[in-house]
Amino acid sequence: MTPKTSFPKALYELFSSMRFAVSLLTILAISSIIGTVLKQNEPYANYKIEFGEFWFQVFHPLGLFDVYHSAWFLLILSFLVLSTSLCIWRQMPGIWKDIRGYRENASNNSLRLMSHNIELNNELPTEDVIDTLADRGYRSRIREENGQVLIAAKKGSFQRLGYVFAHAAIVVICIGGLLDGNVPLKLTELFGFKTPETRDLPQSKVPPQSRLPEDNLSFRGNVTLPEGSVGDVIFLNAGQGYFVQDLPFAVRLNKFYIEHYSTGQPKLFASDIDLLDKKTGTVLKRAKVEVNKPLIYKGVAVYQASFGDGGSLLKMQRWNLNNHSAQAFDVRSQSSQSMQINGQAYQLEMGDFRPFNIENMGKVANNAMAVSKFAQAMASAQAVQSEHNLKNIGPSIQFKLRDKNGQATEYLNYFAPFFENGAGYAVTGMRTEVAAPFQFIRIPLDKDMEPATFMRLRASLLDKSLYPEIARRTAAKAFQSGGITKEGEAQFKDVTIGVLTRFSEGGFPAIESFLDQKVPKEQRQTVAQTYIKILQGTVIDAMDVAQGKAGLPVLPIDEAQYRFLMDSLVAVSSLYEYGPPVWLQASSFDEVKASGFQITRAPGQNIVYLGSLLLVIGIFSMFYIRENRVWVRLAAGKTLIAMSSNRKNSDLDREFTELTTDLAAKGKTP
Repeated sequence: MTPKTSFPKALYELFSSMRFAVSLLTILAISSIIGTVLKQNEPYANYKIEFGEFWFQVFHPLGLFDVYHSAWFLLILSFLVLSTSLCIWRQMPGIWKDIRGYRENASNNSLRLMSHNIELNNELPTEDVIDTLADRGYRSRIREENGQVLIAAKKGSFQRLGYVFAHAAIVVICIGGLLDGNVPLKLTELFGFKTPETRDLPQSKVPPQSRLPEDNLSFRGNVTLPEGSVGDVIFLNAGQGYFVQDLPFAVRLNKFYIEHYSTGQPKLFASDIDLLDKKTGTVLKRAKVEVNKPLIYKGVAVYQASFGDGGSLLKMQRWNLNNHSAQAFDVRSQSSQSMQINGQAYQLEMGDFRPFNIENMGKVANNAMAVSKFAQAMASAQAVQSEHNLKNIGPSIQFKLRDKNGQATEYLNYFAPFFENGAGYAVTGMRTEVAAPFQFIRIPLDKDMEPATFMRLRASLLDKSLYPEIARRTAAKAFQSGGITKEGEAQFKDVTIGVLTRFSEGGFPAIESFLDQKVPKEQRQTVAQTYIKILQGTVIDAMDVAQGKAGLPVLPIDEAQYRFLMDSLVAVSSLYEYGPPVWLQASSFDEVKASGFQITRAPGQNIVYLGSLLLVIGIFSMFYIRENRVWVRLAAGKTLIAMSSNRKNSDLDREFTELTTDLAAKGKTP
């Protein structure tokens, strides 16, 4: 009957078994793959957007959004440390005994059963055998018994230490991982001493249970500083909330540098920073931090991680699209303020200012807002031939206008005009859904690169009191050119007024909708072409009327002016879908740069490096060091030579042949 194993011994056998350790390593490998593929430690809102609510609820309980700091991952690391340590403890006595032993008790029969053995018909001198083995790197031990001499020799015994080094490396690396996994913080969270803050509070008002002390074992967080500002805390993402980590020093950004390629893409960015004593304000260390060149001070590393906008001062023109008046105002990026638009309350939420924008202008230019047959026909002057027209179109600002119901319209406005074939345009884009692409409008600019002429024309096209005068001028030109008779002049004026009226109700889509409802299908194409010609004629007269109303001279019609007028029709139509009746024209800016830093304390980092070194040594020892053992038995006028190795290959055959040849030669020496 098999004796019953005690529970402690059964546990010891389980934890110290190779199968248990390999199982843990397999789980860790799979977890590491997940942690590599799935971006870690992002705000939970990002994961909900990316995966949806269903998969978020599946992944969240498993801790897949922060694998390397999850409780189960750290628990597996702990068990792996225990299991591997017990494996070493269990195997070390046998390994050490094998390293020290020469196996000088090998019997004559066991030597003859080895695959590599040979017997010489003469008995070699003991000293010659020992010298020959020493010359080949063997250490020897002699045992004499019953008139027989057994010389046991070995080399490469420390190959067995490769096992110890490799297993010790796993222990050391796991300990480093546990240190950087911040086990103490996990325990304080588990017992309720620390809880993440979920409210949007200024860091100074975050309660103590959501703040971490300066001597926290390990941390990794980010902070963004505008030029000239100082920061002494970082924020650590913690699931649905965050922790505020107090730093052992303050960081001051003195200057941010950035270099660009000719295309505008970032080439190099760096920051001049000071580390300050938090109590006295004295400079502890001054350095220039670049990508992959961190500043390390007392175990805390400051990395250059990113760059961005630090709250730039923006000068803008607020155009009221109802009365076409403009008002200058200043606003800072990343700020928020209330705004009244035609008596309605809105919240202006400014985003980041971007000094460079690399865009495919072939796509931007053709991404018109008003999609209709009329818009496509009238936008022909705006077509860009190349589909891959990459350009740096200069600075931009992204912002939102949010109404009292919380519905937001998002805008992307560019500061610099976009030029094409000598014509200049102000580019503005809008969207009503976050996931939707921006729909762009190109507002034509006059010779002074201002939108004032366009706004006068738009006011004229939308002012119904001016339609009779515009229609009269258009009809008179048509009669003079022979396009209509005197009797048909009145009817032509009525048609012109009708076309302008339909256009004022919604641009090209409104005209198209009218034709779909009122005109038979087989006649729509003909009528549509007629309406286009009427609009092309009336826009010239509308411009003249607008100039006269403003007390300005009439603009001569040439190729550039005609294109300006055609572009204006498309822009006027597109503005019907532009959201609230306001256009915030970006004029100029005073840029404030900001630098993003990742600040870390990783006490386990050097320990992991040590473990990696041990792993390399262990693998090298196991795979590149051969343990050879040789026995030479001298008895009854004969010499029996046997050899064994932990790896039997052609090298063993060659070495055995060379050794026996050398020993045989010793026997022939007089």
